[in-house]
Amino acid sequence: MCCAAATSVYIVEDSASIRACLVDLLCEVEGVCVVGQAETPDAAVAGIVATRPDYVVLDFQLRGGTGIEVMKAVRAQAPATAFIVLTNHATPQYRRLCMEAGARCFFDKTSEFERVREVIAGATLPS
Repeated sequence: MCCAAATSVYIVEDSASIRACLVDLLCEVEGVCVVGQAETPDAAVAGIVATRPDYVVLDFQLRGGTGIEVMKAVRAQAPATAFIVLTNHATPQYRRLCMEAGARCFFDKTSEFERVREVIAGATLPS
């Protein structure tokens, strides 16, 4: 986890190596703190509701469910949280489903991984 910061991020990803890469990527951004991680929908919902992060970086396919389930389960409880879907399932159909479920951004892991940092870093810049 990173130091205390102005922008909090929760990572929901079922691959430990990708979670570690995301933590490294986001901890490079000044003012960003990774406040938690989960690999299943149930753990994600509990963690997001408990921490109420500014952003959730969310995989589409998780152990035991999908990111859509997570977004639907927490939207009412954490309406200010922005969801960034980062997935290998970057088809137009999944993009549409995720955006309808409340995702702010939808990125392909293979070609747009760095975009997650860009979006979150952009939010931490002084206005």
